[in-house]
Amino acid sequence: MLLRLRKLEPTDIPYLYQWENDAAVWADGANHNPLSCQDLRDYVEQTTGDIYKDGQLRLIIELRAKECSERFESSGCTIGCADLFDLDARNRRAAIGLYIAPAFRGKGYAEEALRQLEEYVFGFLHLRMLYAVTAVGNEACNRLFDRAGYDISTRLRNWTLEGDAVIRVKAGFSSD
Repeated sequence: MLLRLRKLEPTDIPYLYQWENDAAVWADGANHNPLSCQDLRDYVEQTTGDIYKDGQLRLIIELRAKECSERFESSGCTIGCADLFDLDARNRRAAIGLYIAPAFRGKGYAEEALRQLEEYVFGFLHLRMLYAVTAVGNEACNRLFDRAGYDISTRLRNWTLEGDAVIRVKAGFSSD
């Protein structure tokens, strides 16, 4: 594995500040306004890292040390983040979001991060479903979820100012 997912640290705030304030991706997410370093500092300090307490979990995606030094020595190891949110503990499902920094896109990192997140969600948390809302026009995102086996469940007409979106669903663990 080239990547690892880890809990947020205060040292991640500069990355979060850059990513959360990238207006180019606001149409694909829930954020529609700039965030301050203080907003992010408060979030990092207040989050427990327990999805059941917080109802959400943000993990940092980073290249393992060996890959950092061999490939992107000057770029550092932090390449993105993965979000689990809208947790429904009773029905054992959550929404998923991924962000890969532009310099690291197109290298298969999103696919590996998604696979690791699914292993955690289905294998450890024993949730039974993950879902994502993706803009129809976000071709890279839609290819990622297609390859990962997410089925289109619903088309949301005029969901955003940019147009339609789809809900993509993947079922995993099931006991009962």
